[in-house]
Amino acid sequence: MNSYLQSHIRQLESEAIFVLREVAAQFERPVLMFSGGKDSIVMAHLARKAFYPGKIPFPFLHVDTGHNFPETLEFRDRLMAELGVNLIVARVQDSIDRGRVVEETGPFASRNGLQTVTLLDALAEHKFEAAIGGARRDEEKARAKERFFSHRDAFGQWDPKNQRPELWSLYNGMKNPGEHFRVFPLSNWTELDVWQYIQAEAIELPSLYFTHRRNILVRDGVLLAASELVYPVGGETVEERQVRFRTIGDMTCTGAVESDAATIAQIIDEIATARVTERGARADDKRSEAAMEDRKRQGYF
Repeated sequence: MNSYLQSHIRQLESEAIFVLREVAAQFERPVLMFSGGKDSIVMAHLARKAFYPGKIPFPFLHVDTGHNFPETLEFRDRLMAELGVNLIVARVQDSIDRGRVVEETGPFASRNGLQTVTLLDALAEHKFEAAIGGARRDEEKARAKERFFSHRDAFGQWDPKNQRPELWSLYNGMKNPGEHFRVFPLSNWTELDVWQYIQAEAIELPSLYFTHRRNILVRDGVLLAASELVYPVGGETVEERQVRFRTIGDMTCTGAVESDAATIAQIIDEIATARVTERGARADDKRSEAAMEDRKRQGYF
């Protein structure tokens, strides 16, 4: 890694650590959102560095749709044990059982949109004032409207036109009772930055991010992992392909990309020439042109 790139990566690291320490200083009950994806794994790594040699001073929260890749859950549990943090798991299935949400039916059903209610209920139950996440502004146009400290009203809703200015790295965490913040320390990072940081810090990741052979079906241009949840309909066929995942989420909507990249260096080379963002493989973002912004206004992360 050349000196300019090393300096760039360390600047981003310092900024993210500064934001994490601001959260710990301003809020009594913060929580770090953890999905098992690369961005949340980088967030966990940064949190460990930010408060070393002390322990990470807040719990982690995973909103579990029940439709996760097994590799993700295995990695999550192993990392939580290594970090020694308290992991809270909020399950979408519990929200369904309590009648808080109604599950979609049919071959194209997904629980991804149901996470919003489960998340808001968990934040309210534990009285969390700030939820720290690994979202980045380059992911999607709605993400680009976020601040580092992104205010949510008492209903957990986001108004992109009613956010606080953040001049000179000053973050305003003042809020009314019942309100909370979403905090995004990786706001200024790109997907390529994340991978270069992973390489520089030798951060371990789930095997899903690297090339492997998997049964795939193609639906609306998205390569979905075939399973009991995702099965062929209307002439679709299942075939084995050499793929990897650029982003990890609910199995019903997380698409793969065809790739032979088996190392981080190969992934970095691949991303440097990619013309489609990582969320271009997310089927849930294709439901409408403003799908992400609509979900975020309702409280989605």
